[in-house]
Amino acid sequence: MRLGFLASYNGSSMQAILRAIDTGRLAAEAAVAISNNPDAGALSAAKQAGIPAFCLNAKRCGGDAAVDGEIVRVLQAHQVDYVVLSGYMKRIGKCTLEQFPQRILNVHPSLLPAFGGPGMYGMRVHTAVLESGATETGATVHLVDELYDNGRILAQTRVPVLPSDTPDSLRMRVAATEGELYIQVLQQLIQAP
Repeated sequence: MRLGFLASYNGSSMQAILRAIDTGRLAAEAAVAISNNPDAGALSAAKQAGIPAFCLNAKRCGGDAAVDGEIVRVLQAHQVDYVVLSGYMKRIGKCTLEQFPQRILNVHPSLLPAFGGPGMYGMRVHTAVLESGATETGATVHLVDELYDNGRILAQTRVPVLPSDTPDSLRMRVAATEGELYIQVLQQLIQAP
């Protein structure tokens, strides 16, 4: 299985997957990494791992539609089987969705459908969890469709909400589970007939 990664910042889940590939835990190949952010740590991590890395954004490509087309071109040129989002903060374009149907994965820092949808990302999610009084949260790996955090759920992991939690402490505990959850989902996809 050849994986293409889209990340806007550090790509911590991407880096966990790369470690799993390097150690032989995951029988996959990292084919390419793409970011909308030229300073993304994910691009540096990909380059250090010898993986082709590209910055594709509206400024460089000339608009969102052009970015969408260029993402598809790069993913196809690198023969990607599955697209893995690792903190990618841009909406996935129609062309990418059409060319990779049911093959774009995302990890979200809550137990979807709770605390998902437009505007629910990063610290906003963890703040909303705490404000709601929820006793547990977690991470969800799901398929990506045209709506935010809407696609079919593939797996979830649960994390208790502690009385002493702050948004940042909760974020760190949830983030610590995301890479492993992604690896488990990818292992299942590889083993599927």
